[in-house]
Amino acid sequence: MIPMGYRPSLPNTFFAVMIGYLANLAVPRLGEVLKCTILAKYEKVPAEKLVGTIVAERAVDVISLLIVFLLAFITQFQIVEQYAGQLFDQLLKTKNGHFSAFKVLIVVGIIALLVIVLKIWFRQFAHLEIVIAVKKILKGIWEGLTSIRNLQQKWLFILYTIAIWTMYIGGTWVGLMATQGTSALGPADAITILAFASIGMILTPGGIGAYALIIAKVLEISDIPYGIGYANGTLQWFAQFMIVVTVGGICMAILPLYNKPEPTLRKTNPD
Repeated sequence: MIPMGYRPSLPNTFFAVMIGYLANLAVPRLGEVLKCTILAKYEKVPAEKLVGTIVAERAVDVISLLIVFLLAFITQFQIVEQYAGQLFDQLLKTKNGHFSAFKVLIVVGIIALLVIVLKIWFRQFAHLEIVIAVKKILKGIWEGLTSIRNLQQKWLFILYTIAIWTMYIGGTWVGLMATQGTSALGPADAITILAFASIGMILTPGGIGAYALIIAKVLEISDIPYGIGYANGTLQWFAQFMIVVTVGGICMAILPLYNKPEPTLRKTNPD
């Protein structure tokens, strides 16, 4: 946000992020909206520009996740290949095991139709206030996206990103140590689990159900019984859930208190 001329305070930024995580437990991606509205309200940063910075942040997350997948592919090729193959079969093949071109065509067709409709809408109704407002929002998003090129501390940004994902891997590894049947697994297993379990966080609100299921399926390929894998996945998910609920709830309570305007002193008449 700094390249765009905004310097939000660290407490409000932290509060916004944790409240956003809390909201995502209920409705996927609602947290991104809340982060924008909180910072727009308390730090006076235009919400449309904040959306752009969040999109840029998510783009970096996607790149980071792809790198994690690459590391998993290098360190545990057989497990990644086998589980990815199972997912591919479920998504793009019929019940008889044949490749379904129809499913692919449906996805491509929906995207193409959406692009065409938007182009016609913007061209034919450019004079409407709603279209003008949407264009303003899109312009702000673009400004937020391009702000990543103007980062004043690029190497620090990269260092923080590496540190965050290293902690994700470390946290997953510590989680594997928590149950007897998985305690012998190492960092390579943690990388593979993180790669696939991150998809579970996207599929359902807060990863509920999907996170533990994916961990169990991945560990099953490593000859860990399904029940033990599911128990470990549930434990890891619950630990994250409790942290988000506790810290997010505290931040929600503190936010209005921290930003409470100071009372103005009433001037008294000297006479």
